[in-house]
This record gives sequence, structure tokens and C-alpha cells, in this order.
Amino acid sequence: MTVSVRNVFLALVLGSSAVVAGCTTDPDYDITKLAVTTDPPEQLYNEGLANLQAGKATEAGRKFDAIDKQHPFSEYARKALVMSTFIKYRQGDYTAAITSGERYMGLYPQTKDAAYVQYLIGLAYSKQIPVVTQDQRTAAKTIEAMMKVVENYPESEYVDDAQSKIRYARDQLAGKEMQIGRYYQERREYLASIARYRNVVESFPNTNQVEEALARLCETYFALGLVDEAQTAAAVLGHNYPDSEWYADSVKLLKSNGLEPRENSNSWISRAAKKIVLGT
Repeated sequence: MTVSVRNVFLALVLGSSAVVAGCTTDPDYDITKLAVTTDPPEQLYNEGLANLQAGKATEAGRKFDAIDKQHPFSEYARKALVMSTFIKYRQGDYTAAITSGERYMGLYPQTKDAAYVQYLIGLAYSKQIPVVTQDQRTAAKTIEAMMKVVENYPESEYVDDAQSKIRYARDQLAGKEMQIGRYYQERREYLASIARYRNVVESFPNTNQVEEALARLCETYFALGLVDEAQTAAAVLGHNYPDSEWYADSVKLLKSNGLEPRENSNSWISRAAKKIVLGT
């Protein structure tokens, strides 16, 4: 017997209808079970706070993340994102904290918690600053993040510590320049070393590295026979740090060759010294 395609199609349709009808008439079948169960955002938020106070940071993080997923763009989602950023920072997951914080700043840059979240981003970067012999990109990122706190939220309570973190990060960057400068100087590549020391004096005038940078400039310029610049470096060093051991060493070097510290006002060193004196 030949079965038409039309008859096969009708049989499939009717069979499918029967299956659906059978399901819908099943007393144990409840279509609402297909929906995702959600809890009120206030409940999740309060549970998260309770877990955090109880020292259960991981569980608290799950509650706050659940708010973001189940109730996006609500006021509780905004508050939960702040707490989630804090927890990630507190647990040492700095990369995740930065990602979370930057997401918050992208969504809510003008809210009352924005200064705090931006501060957390800066802290997360600062915690990753390595020893001075290693790459200092996180120091640069720390400065960038904390400057946003200082410039965008000048009245916030986080400004003082943000400035402190900026000073530390700048000192690290200057220290890295000094390390590279000494490397070149030891190999008598004086022009390369001078470029590094000059960057410290011009770009990082109020760091702990400036004293040595000026003394090294005195040494390297003297080694190149640029006596006038060597004398200027020593004079500027003495004017700003008269009790420095680096200054005593520079004076000794010059005197051993019948010279004294003497400033040339036309030197770049003299111009850069104004930043050190003025503290800018």
C-alpha cells in the first residue's frame, strides 16, 4: 500500500499534538517550573551583607552577583556592583576587581559611590606594583587611576590616600629609570644613561630618586668632559639637598680636579631645578 507524503505529514502533526495534549493534561506537569526562580533584590542584598559580616565573602559575592544577573540596572544592582568590586579586591582578585570597577564607572560615573569605586580600582593596581627591578606598568596604571580620584572627586575622603599612592608609584617609575641609567653608566654608555637621569629630574622632580639622579648627572657629564654641566648638576644638588651624601660625593669629584659646583642658568638642569624648588 502506498502512503502519501501528505498523510505522513498529518500523522506527524497529530502525533505531536497528542504529546502536547498529554503533557498539559498531566496533573504533575507544571509549566511554571520552566521559569527561572528569582529572589527579591532587597533580600539578596541583605543576605549578601549578612554573609560579608559573618566572614563569608565568597557566598556574599554570589548574592551580589545574583542581583546583577536577576535584576540588572536596578538600584540594588548598582549597589551590588559596588560590593562585588570590594569583595574581589578584598580577596586579592585584583584583575577581577578592576574589571568590575571599570564596569561600574562606565555605567554610574556620577553616583555617590563612584569616588569609592574609582579609588578601589587604584588600590587594585597599586597592590600589583612589583619591585623596582621589574616592569612598572602597574605603577603607571596606579597613577592614572588615582589621578581620576583626585581630579574628578576632589572633595572625596579618598583624595589624601590617592595622592600618597601616586607619590609611591611615581617613585617606583623614577627608580626604574635610575636602574636603567646605572646599567648604561656602568657600561660607559654615558649618553644613554644621561637620558634616563634627565627624565628623572624633569618628569619626577619630587621623588626620592632626584638626589642620586643629579649626582649621577655630575658623574656622567664629567666623564664626557662636559664640565659646565657637571658643575651645574652639583650646584643644583647642593642648593636643594645641602646635607645629602650624594652632594658630598659630587663636590669631592669636582674638587679632585680643581673644580667647584657652579650653576649655569642656561642649562636644562637649572631650568628643571625650578620644579624641585617650587614642588610642582
